[in-house]
Formats: sequence, C-alpha cells, structure tokens
Amino acid sequence: MSISVRINDDFYQEAKSQAKAELRSIPNQIEYWARIGKTAMENPELSIEAIKELLVAKHQEVEPFEFRDGE
Repeated sequence: MSISVRINDDFYQEAKSQAKAELRSIPNQIEYWARIGKTAMENPELSIEAIKELLVAKHQEVEPFEFRDGE
C-alpha cells in the first residue's frame, strides 16, 4: 500500500539528488533514510556505518549454508 506524505521542498530535492546518485527512486531513498533513522533510534550504540551495513546484509540474497559430513 502506498500513502502520500507531504514533505519540505528542500528535503525532496535532496532526496531526489541522492536517489539519482544511489540508483534509487525518490520514495525508496526517503524510505532508506527512514529505516536508517529508525534503526539508529532503536540502537543508539551502533554507528551509522554499522547500521548501513546491517541494512545491506539484511536485504542481500544469500544461499543457505549446508553442513556436509566429512567435509
């Protein structure tokens, strides 16, 4: 579901510029920033870089690891 939200024009332009640089849509850029901010507030002991790495890792597709006997 999508919902319209009003934001400041300057913030929109900043999101537009950053979205272009990071190959995201403007809504996805704003959502990305919101996730970083939310995670930072929930985990004040983590650096922003650590939070970014966690978010990237969370969304990467990883093959499940299988244990094999004798290897």
